[in-house]
Amino acid sequence: QGRIVESGGGLVQSGASLRLSCVVSGLTFQEFDVRWYRQAPGKERERISRINGPSTYIHYSDSVKGRFTVSRDNAKNTAYLHMDNLQPEDTGDYYCTAQHRIGGHEYWGQGTQVTVSS
Repeated sequence: QGRIVESGGGLVQSGASLRLSCVVSGLTFQEFDVRWYRQAPGKERERISRINGPSTYIHYSDSVKGRFTVSRDNAKNTAYLHMDNLQPEDTGDYYCTAQHRIGGHEYWGQGTQVTVSS
């Protein structure tokens, strides 16, 4: 049974940086793609990043490209989302998911909140 725990959110000022962590347990982590989503208050959930098991495929949404960097350490069963130059529009709940590279169930974490003040 897979379990995902995100951490690293918080309240920061505009222009600051944060690094979110996503610890995955109960799964063969290197076989799973990791996705990061966020949901701003009153808005639909948005997928902002994806990284595959060997980190050979990385994708960002246009809204975060150039400011956010996704990475993973398979030895630690952990993925990261480094966020630079945060803006108020980046405020929201951030979620990490894991899905096997050939598909199937997508495991979700409980989310971590990011609030960016202007």
